[in-house]
Amino acid sequence: MNIQDKIIGTVPVFKVSQTLKDVITFFEETTYSHVGVTENGAYLGLLSENDLACFEPKKKIDDFRFEMEDFFVTKETAWLDVLEMFSRNEANILPVLDEDRLIVGYYDLEDVVDVFIDTPFFREPGAILVVSIGVKDYSFSEIAQIVEGNNARLLGAFITESENDIVQITLKVGTQSLNEVAQTFRRYNYTIVFGNSDDQFLEDLKQRSDYLEKYLNV
Repeated sequence: MNIQDKIIGTVPVFKVSQTLKDVITFFEETTYSHVGVTENGAYLGLLSENDLACFEPKKKIDDFRFEMEDFFVTKETAWLDVLEMFSRNEANILPVLDEDRLIVGYYDLEDVVDVFIDTPFFREPGAILVVSIGVKDYSFSEIAQIVEGNNARLLGAFITESENDIVQITLKVGTQSLNEVAQTFRRYNYTIVFGNSDDQFLEDLKQRSDYLEKYLNV
C-alpha cells in the first residue's frame, strides 16, 4: 500500500538558529504534537508541544537542542511501520526524511488512519472475530485454513495484543454467520474473545481506542 501521496508540505520546518516565538505560535494555533527542526538544512530533531510551557519567546531553538525528540520515517517506510511510529511516540505528525536527512514533508496521523480504514478489512462486508491462543501455538496458515474450511473468506488478520505469552488475533471474515467458524477455532484450542458485526465492532473500537480518540476527535 502506497501512502507517499499522503505526505504534506503545509506544516513548517524550523531552523535551530530561530527563536522560539514562531514555534510557540505554531503550537498555539494547531493541534499538532511535534514540529521538525533542522540544522544546516538537515534534520536535527523534533520539538514537542508538551514542552510548550517551558518555551520562552526570546530564546533560541538551539537552547532546547538536548530536549528534542528524535524519531522520523522515510518515504520507503511501510504504512504499518508508520502507524507503529505514531503510536510508539504518542505523536500525531511524523517528519518524512530523504536519503540526505532532509525533511521532505510530514505524515498526518489522520491521513494515514484514513488509508487504513479505506482497506478491504474495514470496507468489505463481513464480521469481526477476535481469537486468542498461546504465542507458540498460533499459525496464520492454520487460521486461514480454519476460516476457508468453513466456506468463508479471510479478508484480513493481524495481531492486536500480545501479553504473558498469549496473543490476540483480530480477523475480518467474509461471512455474516460466525458460528461454524468460531466453533472450529474452539476445536483447535483457540479462545473466542470477541465476535460481532461490523457496526458493533467499529463502535467498540471507537470507544476503547483512547489514543485515536485523543488525536482524531480534538
